Amino acid sequence: MKDLQIEEQGRYIYCVAKGSEKTSLGKIGLENSMVYAIPSNGLLAIVHDCEQKPYDSKDEEKVKQWIKQHENVIEKALQKFETVIPLSFDVIIKGKEPGKEVVNWLQAEKERLERSLEKVKGKQEFGVQIIWDSAEIGEKLSEDKEKIKNLVKEMQKVPRGKAYFIKQKIKKELKQEMEKLADQKFKQFYSKVKEQCSEVKVDKNKKAGCEEMLMNLSCLVEKDKVSQLGKELDEINKLKGFSVRFTGPWPPYSFVT
Repeated sequence: MKDLQIEEQGRYIYCVAKGSEKTSLGKIGLENSMVYAIPSNGLLAIVHDCEQKPYDSKDEEKVKQWIKQHENVIEKALQKFETVIPLSFDVIIKGKEPGKEVVNWLQAEKERLERSLEKVKGKQEFGVQIIWDSAEIGEKLSEDKEKIKNLVKEMQKVPRGKAYFIKQKIKKELKQEMEKLADQKFKQFYSKVKEQCSEVKVDKNKKAGCEEMLMNLSCLVEKDKVSQLGKELDEINKLKGFSVRFTGPWPPYSFVT
């Protein structure tokens, strides 16, 4: 990046942590920028010097690389300071004296930032996704539910035309049973996960290949409860037709503003 003129300077902010010392984290920022801490009143903003314009490119791979570097800096800061408030990609503070602008921002937002830091202190974010094999579970329901079994037997004894209508009844009945089971299992699994978490957020379900996602959760977990959460998820993972994805730890993106 070219030498920055005073009127072009800005500070790209990765995250905020507690601390009071000017600290360098090295050339680990976007495009190998030097990352360092700006202190103010017990808080630190982890930044690098930049131009007063967004990091924007039509090259998707370049943008992905920037985002990866952004996340890497936050993870390094988390290792160094234990608790951080991560900011989203491309937050830049501008001004003729951007360093002072960062200090002013830290002072203006001090109470809110400290509340957020206290909220996530000693905690980590994890992703929990529970997948169910709807084909396998549907087959088992067809075997277990008396009404569906009777419809299947009836369908086998009648002419093809009538069998078609019975088949539609079976599909409708099975769909209702699947929905009831999904609701029951969601409540059951959510309760088990929630017991081990300080806070849980229900996220939108994502595609999971040929299988279906029953739940997609972001979990804020105290470090000494991570192991127990893992055990609870192992028990769910052993259930026939269900599988669990447990990812993290991550900086607490989902639990701070």
